[in-house]
Amino acid sequence: MDASGPRLPDTVLFEIFLYLDHADVLSVGLVCQQWRAVARDEFLWKELFYRYYRVSRDVPRHPGAVSWYDEFQRLYDTIPCVEVQALKEHNDQVLHLSFSHSGCLFASCSKDCTVKIWSNDLDISLQHSSNMRPYNWSYTQFSQFNSDDSLLLVSGVFVGPHNSSSGEIAVISMENFTLLSRVRNKPYDVFGCWLNETNLISGNLHRIGRITSCSVLWLNNAFQGIESENVNVVKRLFKIQNLNASTIRTVMVADCSRYDSPDLLLDYEEQLAASSTCPVFDLGSDSEEEEAKKPKPPPEPAVQELPATGGVPAEHGLQQLFDDIMEGRVGPAMTETELETKVAELFVRNRTKPPEPNLLPTDSNSKTKYLIFTTGCLTYSPHQIGIKRILPHQMTTAGPVLGEERRSDEFFDSLDHVIDIHGHIIGMGLSPDHRYLYVNSRAWPRDCVISDPMQPPPIAEEIDLHVFDLKTMKEVKRALRAHRAYTPNEECFFIFLDVSRDFVASGAEDRHGYIWDRHYNICLAKLQHDNVVNSVAFSPVEQELLLTASDDTTIKVWRSPRAVRVRQARRPRPRKLLFSWLMNQKS
Repeated sequence: MDASGPRLPDTVLFEIFLYLDHADVLSVGLVCQQWRAVARDEFLWKELFYRYYRVSRDVPRHPGAVSWYDEFQRLYDTIPCVEVQALKEHNDQVLHLSFSHSGCLFASCSKDCTVKIWSNDLDISLQHSSNMRPYNWSYTQFSQFNSDDSLLLVSGVFVGPHNSSSGEIAVISMENFTLLSRVRNKPYDVFGCWLNETNLISGNLHRIGRITSCSVLWLNNAFQGIESENVNVVKRLFKIQNLNASTIRTVMVADCSRYDSPDLLLDYEEQLAASSTCPVFDLGSDSEEEEAKKPKPPPEPAVQELPATGGVPAEHGLQQLFDDIMEGRVGPAMTETELETKVAELFVRNRTKPPEPNLLPTDSNSKTKYLIFTTGCLTYSPHQIGIKRILPHQMTTAGPVLGEERRSDEFFDSLDHVIDIHGHIIGMGLSPDHRYLYVNSRAWPRDCVISDPMQPPPIAEEIDLHVFDLKTMKEVKRALRAHRAYTPNEECFFIFLDVSRDFVASGAEDRHGYIWDRHYNICLAKLQHDNVVNSVAFSPVEQELLLTASDDTTIKVWRSPRAVRVRQARRPRPRKLLFSWLMNQKS
């Protein structure tokens, strides 16, 4: 750089970069002779990047970036943080948003008991609205398109006899918006999900005792009107015992087939190893590569691979327990709740099918899928993530109605992995390649002890966003923070998050949506609403488009500054500060 020429103040350097695109930079270079050197000075842009975005210096540059200049521009110019439209067709709280895989449509669910289908054109417009009140629903709460976008799964709260509440899943055809089938779903916050193009997963709950129950997960054919009595429309997938008032909730399916070719690696060492063999992608396109190392925050969520059950037969264990009680060898005296839990644990010990060996997929072409859900073992609030492998032969309703053959004494299925979050789980989402699981949770106090399952520990207002690698079953990255929630345990509700190739977004109770960069682990934007933000959704084909849904009854549409400029076909003008400085230099 020419030391004799006029020197740009740091504030003006930022102004030039943040408010001009590349063509403007070249024109400014005609006025300021040093600009071309500045624009190519990697050291300068690296320093600006780390200081401006407050990124730790041990975090390397994104592997898909070709320069620090381009990376600086990406994080400013491609974040969907500009509100371009507010959709106000709902007349009550909007609870959930979901895009079709093509990105051409999206669905919204609301307390007004409708599911609305929207067309994602230049200006988003309402295409269809289905009212679920005629089917005795209280509200719609979740939706998901199947893999070919021909069917829409809609989950809601169903009002049964004597005003009892349960859940129900409806399947709607996207060809003519007709209702194809309805499936009961209990509890309602199981939500439900697609396993493949025509089969969906629902839940049922059977009470065994006051705090002991059994969750059954069912595989349902979306077309329940099959006339042949030889064709199953439903099959039991898994039957899992619940202890201490816990239940299975929030089911989702992860596909293992892409684990060896992820869109983005989050471990720096793995990223470095892959960079020697993998090509560099343009961050402006929809392909990419790798990512970040994990400092472990205490307390670290524990990932457990569950051993096969065995040991003392259940009958002998129960008899020993009763003998100890009668002879006074059990002390101090057990409460009714503790006794029920102890009996349930002894009963299930030899009544559970052992876990499948070798959970981690080794074949990159594997058709294995994981069923992922929230659960617990200490209290009713969901504080664990259960993972159960679904084998290829289980992915159809064909075969015995009750699923694969099992011995008469195998009543329950065991979990293959359990991740202990040490807090109340309020949201989960998968990365587009299904390699990483993102989890919203509100932490418990560090050394808390749970003595009553009906009295869970108090939960933090800060929301922690954990990241788990489903290939290694380990936590990666430190927990992301910025968003907050205020409701206590008994009123806590789900806050949906979404993950794109480069970003992760979440709602919050503090009237904002949030966007983080997945590689640098930094918060990039806060998106304003007038009430709680319940759900966010990235377009699967255009991550510079984000939707947010709120209790203020609106859906807001956000686009990146770059996308807004393209849509408006004009460039923003330089700020007066920069214009004045340039004129002074010329004179």
